[in-house]
Amino acid sequence: MLNFLPAPLIGVLSFIGYAVNTIALTIPLICLSLLKFILPVKGAIVILDKVLIGIATLWISINGMNSRLFNDIHWDVRGLSQLERKEWYLVISNHQSWVDILVLQKVLNRKIPMLKFFLKKELIWVPFLGLAWWALDFPFMKRYSKKFLAANPHLAGKDLESTKKACEKFKHTPVSVMNFVEGTRFTPEKHRRQSSPFAHLLTPKAGGIAFVLGSMGDYLHKIVNVTILYPGKTPNFWEYISGQVDEIIVDIDVTPVDPALKGDYFQDPEFKEVFCDWLNQMWQDKDEKLAKLGAGQKKAAFTTAETA
Repeated sequence: MLNFLPAPLIGVLSFIGYAVNTIALTIPLICLSLLKFILPVKGAIVILDKVLIGIATLWISINGMNSRLFNDIHWDVRGLSQLERKEWYLVISNHQSWVDILVLQKVLNRKIPMLKFFLKKELIWVPFLGLAWWALDFPFMKRYSKKFLAANPHLAGKDLESTKKACEKFKHTPVSVMNFVEGTRFTPEKHRRQSSPFAHLLTPKAGGIAFVLGSMGDYLHKIVNVTILYPGKTPNFWEYISGQVDEIIVDIDVTPVDPALKGDYFQDPEFKEVFCDWLNQMWQDKDEKLAKLGAGQKKAAFTTAETA
């Protein structure tokens, strides 16, 4: 444990650790992914996929070791016993900082299948990472704007159709699809601009997870609802890697996917209303949970101070 070092030094050393780990494991990941072009045989691809996921899992594990080496964080994680590695999950979470991704990877690594994000199709051209995401079977989707569809009505539904096709490979391989329902990180300014009805959350965007459930409804069995709280202050990436975070609370709730949530969100107004009501209620419950968790931390801090 090197958390006794000055914060700037911890941050530099920790960042070097993340960078070296990323470079060292991205190289074999990309090299092995090229074999998918050379050996387009189902049996070979299945084996390669397992190896590639193993490399990505190792990358996350080493990042976790790096965090433990330089940080003395008290992790209050609740609900891990509900999770299984051989399940299909839709993972949703509140979003406050880029640190959320590191937190989710650390907490859920080796507890559920590796997290995968739906990505814009254009991101496949990102140097190195685009090919790595392709190798790890991150679904790439192409979304058309309402204006574009109005001019090209024959393309309506093509985005959903192509995404369903891309997700066929998940039929025999458990997967965890991650979605930040708010669509962006929470800030007081964004909260004010939205006139959000929630005290601690932005307004949820239903289209994203409706799209996921519409594309993969036959495969996704459960929803992992994650609530993240940083007592005191939400850290940025530098504060996290430089040892300036004392405590992180992660609350996990797992529920089965209700068949009523599988419908045509974009073409069926009645289903859209039902889906939005369900999501808003879930977000209301999450908002209340954040309030209780925050109040609990303040009470614990007050009690400790009184005792001292």
